[in-house]
Amino acid sequence: MVVERGLSRSYKGGKEIPMTQKYLLSIYQPDGETPPPEVLEPIMANLGALNEEMQAKGVWVFAAGLHPPSTATVLRANDGDVLMTDGPFAEGKEHIGGFTIIQAADLDEALEWGRRLAGVLSPLPIEVRPVAF
Repeated sequence: MVVERGLSRSYKGGKEIPMTQKYLLSIYQPDGETPPPEVLEPIMANLGALNEEMQAKGVWVFAAGLHPPSTATVLRANDGDVLMTDGPFAEGKEHIGGFTIIQAADLDEALEWGRRLAGVLSPLPIEVRPVAF
């Protein structure tokens, strides 16, 4: 396997097979209470349908939601010691609530899936970022 500009290329029978780039679609949500079931259930149903479509199209790699930032533990190395702190890394008004990793031919395709995800999770912002290997 050869790595060129962040994209893996494998060789099979002497032929080069380009691999698609992976992208992280981060879902940001405001700090605070989880929406009530009557709001959250239709959103989750639509998200499930979009994940199924991504799987059928072969772009879906992995997706997960995260527990609230209050459950995080931050570790920092300093002069040979590791300091552990409960709570999020940075104080803010929003946090990453979940993410999806997709594989796409290019940034335009990744952005299109990001737009679709933003439509399902409106008004939550979605950040699309290439994954480096």
